[in-house]
Amino acid sequence: MGSKYTIGLDYGTNSVRAIVVDVADGREIGQAVWGYSHGSEGVILGRDPNLARQHPADYVKGAEITIVEALADAGRRRKRFSPGQVIGIGVDTTGSTPIPVDERGRPLAFDKAFAKDPAAMAWLWKDHTAVAEAEEITALAAAKRPEYLAKCGGTYSSEWFFSKILHCLRTAPKVFGAAHLWVECADWIPAMLTGSEAPEDLTVCICAAGHKAMYNDAWGGYPDADFLGRLDPRLAALRGRLKGSAKAVDTAVGGLTDAWARRTGLPAGIPVAAGAFDAHLGAVGSGIAPGTMVKIIGTSTCDMMIAPQTGNLPDIPGLCGIVPGSIVPGYYGLEAGQSAVGDIFNWFVNIIRPAGLDHGQLTRQAARLRPGESGLLALDWNNGNRTILVDQRLTGLLMGQTLHTTPAEIYRALVEATAFGALTIINRFEEYGVKVRQVVNCGGIAQKNPMVMQIYADVTGRPMRIARSTQACALGAAMAAAVAAGPDAGGYRSIPEAQKAMAALKAVAYTPDPAAHRVYRELYALYRRMHDALGTSGADDLRDVMKTLLDIRGRARS
Repeated sequence: MGSKYTIGLDYGTNSVRAIVVDVADGREIGQAVWGYSHGSEGVILGRDPNLARQHPADYVKGAEITIVEALADAGRRRKRFSPGQVIGIGVDTTGSTPIPVDERGRPLAFDKAFAKDPAAMAWLWKDHTAVAEAEEITALAAAKRPEYLAKCGGTYSSEWFFSKILHCLRTAPKVFGAAHLWVECADWIPAMLTGSEAPEDLTVCICAAGHKAMYNDAWGGYPDADFLGRLDPRLAALRGRLKGSAKAVDTAVGGLTDAWARRTGLPAGIPVAAGAFDAHLGAVGSGIAPGTMVKIIGTSTCDMMIAPQTGNLPDIPGLCGIVPGSIVPGYYGLEAGQSAVGDIFNWFVNIIRPAGLDHGQLTRQAARLRPGESGLLALDWNNGNRTILVDQRLTGLLMGQTLHTTPAEIYRALVEATAFGALTIINRFEEYGVKVRQVVNCGGIAQKNPMVMQIYADVTGRPMRIARSTQACALGAAMAAAVAAGPDAGGYRSIPEAQKAMAALKAVAYTPDPAAHRVYRELYALYRRMHDALGTSGADDLRDVMKTLLDIRGRARS
């Protein structure tokens, strides 16, 4: 019958990518990428620097363009390939990225009355306009529903579902009033492809609902109407329209519609898997398993782990959720992360513009520096702190600069700061009994920047492995499609079975340098003091930090 293939659709912050994957071995035989046409690099901005939205029309156009081009690319690269051999589609997106929709499930941004209103568009994951609402939700839950907070790290975030909806209610009441429902991007795109956008037909994924909207089967799904009504009675009314159950990525939400089959050239009726967030399916595509942390490193990072649901897993403060089945069915999905990593490096190069140097030039110069040689120490909070402090009002910091500080020294200090933040997350997992035995990295930075990976290895004291696929998130989506299709169609019975066949690591591994690790242990102790002094209520006398940095610098330079 010939080879079988699946398509992974990966909706990122700035673009959408489609890959065509051989189900037998996970090899990618075709791909295409399209940058969103609205806004600045796909992001609609405003006078408020915390605002970040996307136009849902880009999601529709992006699906058609990238699927068609990826199929054509596959045809060029594999002569016997035919679109008729594709057995399913999987989708990953950013999140929490909720979209206000009407009674038919159609985004309000498609209505002329709201076409230019940012509040009617998709509220992108990194929109932080709802800081006050997040604090209010956290305080109410702490007082009335502490179990809600226990499963999302103890603090509700401004990046998440209900914070954004409550902020819309208060700042754009016409949009809120016109919205029949709010739907995560990860749920809306599979629904769009299968014609199941109508609220009564919609399938919601456990990934988005559990990690960002306080959904849990233990208390009947989403937060109860009484709780939401204490925030605003109109939220209680919305609760009645939210779905009563959520599905994992091994579930098909429906078949590709005839209309989408004509637009793409794919067979009508092939299953489309339930959606999930990019980081979660990136973990799947990188071969996540118990004891393996997968770091998806991009503009921000997400650090993913799983643990068997048969075990007694404690609640872990500061995490972005502990959700059954959210990454791999049968396992708890654990999510942590940093609100900015690549964005910090890009800020320094594109906004500060140090001496006109680009990433490559700064990397080469920074790589020649020894640990501690710069005398600098930075905090990685330029876009707030996601884990473990969960505080979007924290900001970045650079300590130890002098009149002799160079751009390369600052660049390296920023990289080191993100590595220290990564170690803080690893330590939090292990403090609560979740052992990190292996770290697998994916994303553009992991694939392209050996200096960053070596610093991460030296800081954490752990080898850094790299996922084979340069598109691990899209590959994870393609794996979900293979499971949704099932073995009778040429797919797989489970996510672990698909991973065994389709996921792999590169041969390269970045091994910690013992001498560098010793210096970084000293620097991390200073980082952690600054982290706790400025990010928590615990006071610390930091007067010695600058002079200790000078001592470390002197030893490194000697």
